[in-house]
Amino acid sequence: MPSDFMQAIDRYLSYLQSEENKSPLTITSYGRSLRFTNSLLNVDDPRAINKDTVRLLKQRLHAYRTRQDRELTVGTKNHHLTILRAFLRYLLQEEEIDVYPPDHIRRLKQDPRKVKVLSTAQLASLLSSPDTTTRIGKRDRAILELFFSTGLRLSELRSLNRDDLNFKTREIPVRGKRGKVRVVFLTDQAEMALREYLASRSDHLSTLFIRNLERAGNVLPPGETFRLSVVSIRNIVQKYAAQAGIVRGASPHTLRHAFATELLHNGADLRSVQEMLGHKDLSTTQIYTHVTNPQLKQVHRRYHPRQAA
Repeated sequence: MPSDFMQAIDRYLSYLQSEENKSPLTITSYGRSLRFTNSLLNVDDPRAINKDTVRLLKQRLHAYRTRQDRELTVGTKNHHLTILRAFLRYLLQEEEIDVYPPDHIRRLKQDPRKVKVLSTAQLASLLSSPDTTTRIGKRDRAILELFFSTGLRLSELRSLNRDDLNFKTREIPVRGKRGKVRVVFLTDQAEMALREYLASRSDHLSTLFIRNLERAGNVLPPGETFRLSVVSIRNIVQKYAAQAGIVRGASPHTLRHAFATELLHNGADLRSVQEMLGHKDLSTTQIYTHVTNPQLKQVHRRYHPRQAA
């Protein structure tokens, strides 16, 4: 029979689905994290967690090594601590179980996150890498252009359907984290790439980005099994990044970073970029201030009265 800890995890995941309307990916991530935490602590009851247990957890997170014999990053360790805090908060507030106060679990000190920024030449090379004389090339070009046009997260782009596209207004409604809906916008290049890709398809499936383009024409809608997976989309981006000479660190999130940094570099304000990225807090968007800082320096030099003429 599952331990009290594991049963509590199951109840929490059900709560996230039914009451919090969390996405399946979020629920899977939380479940995986809590089961990993439980494996490190090996406690049968969440009420057994205390100050010493949390200290032991941190020690074991530091000592843990992946299959590739790599240490967990500080961000990953904090991810597990944050989810444990959320789990304890649920038990305390929703089930009224006397557990260790979640706010007493302190996250590890973490250096400010740095984002990988592509140069203008790298970005142009990446976006032009797919061979658009082929149907797959047209699809892949549309994926790259859409990432850069909208700043979508990988999971958000993957979940799009044809009907989500509004070419008349050049807008796409997107359901992001916490179920919040926002609107993202198509550039000229993204619209053109999407139109060419859709025109090349002979199927009537609902899903926007699909695999097995040749077989899809023989399948009835909606064709969910043909939807490209997260891994496939990530591999597509990495494939063309390698062709463009971008050797390390390229991912769909790299294009999300490029979207934000290019907007800020060209004068967009931080709060507008926050809204377009779907960030809950402005502090999350502020990782891009490395772009705005040079502009602030120019403003200071131009307008401060104590600068030399």
